[in-house]
Amino acid sequence: MTTTPTGVGIWNMGLRFGGEEQAVEAAVAAEELGYTAVWLPDLGGGGLFERLTALLAATSRITVATGILNIWMHEPATVAERYAKLTGTYGDRLLIGLGVSHAPIVDQAAAGRYRRPLARMTEFLDGLDAASPAVPAHSRVLAALGPRMLRLAGERAHGAHPYLVPLEHVATARAALGPEKFLAPELAVVLETDPDRARQIARTGLGMYFDLPNYMNNLRRYGFTDDDLAAPGSDRLIDALVAWGDEETIAARVAAYRDAGADHVAVQVLIGEHTAAATFPIEQWRRLAPVLTG
Repeated sequence: MTTTPTGVGIWNMGLRFGGEEQAVEAAVAAEELGYTAVWLPDLGGGGLFERLTALLAATSRITVATGILNIWMHEPATVAERYAKLTGTYGDRLLIGLGVSHAPIVDQAAAGRYRRPLARMTEFLDGLDAASPAVPAHSRVLAALGPRMLRLAGERAHGAHPYLVPLEHVATARAALGPEKFLAPELAVVLETDPDRARQIARTGLGMYFDLPNYMNNLRRYGFTDDDLAAPGSDRLIDALVAWGDEETIAARVAAYRDAGADHVAVQVLIGEHTAAATFPIEQWRRLAPVLTG
């Protein structure tokens, strides 16, 4: 069975889209610092499994997870084949996070392609089950936000990996999944104590998401208004989605997510700069490790 990560992991764009050598070094650093998983996104599909291979080959204990594999950009049979090859070589350290992504992203490749996302996810899971060998349910999680996708995650997967969610969503997801399923929300963090600077960094990191309706619609479920959700976001919204402050303040927010029902929290450090250090904020991972991984 796939090693289910507990504790705290690292969610990082650079692990997928940065240079391979630097991504490998970052994954090794995360493992050495005591983080239990590294999560990397997909978006366009190409090259995902090559990057997973590089990260698994360079590490020995840490779980490598997709957060998420875009189901519109892959075929279930191919995913199952690559999963079998990787787990056969590197052991059960690969966790396949699956998601329906967003219409503006999916339709860039083929206009009108994004439709009936819940049905598409169900079909994709059917394909994983039908493959030989299959991708077992305990090795996959769904990027579930709303009640129907959360229900599907509880029925057909190991659990859920929600992204860009407030604390209240964690409790909702736990209630929907039940006590036995795995829940691993992403949480953006900013190591900055000045409120204006911290929120500026957070807004830079979250700017791309205001045009993605799946996230905005989910946030409306938790009482955020159109005024809150108008880019670049109200202070109330930013403070709900991003933990900012010193190490202890961020650790307290992570603990709150755990208390609300998360088994694992995937921390995404935001810096607000477009530099190599921002792509792989290893120094910030190092500063947070004593309070997050101890």
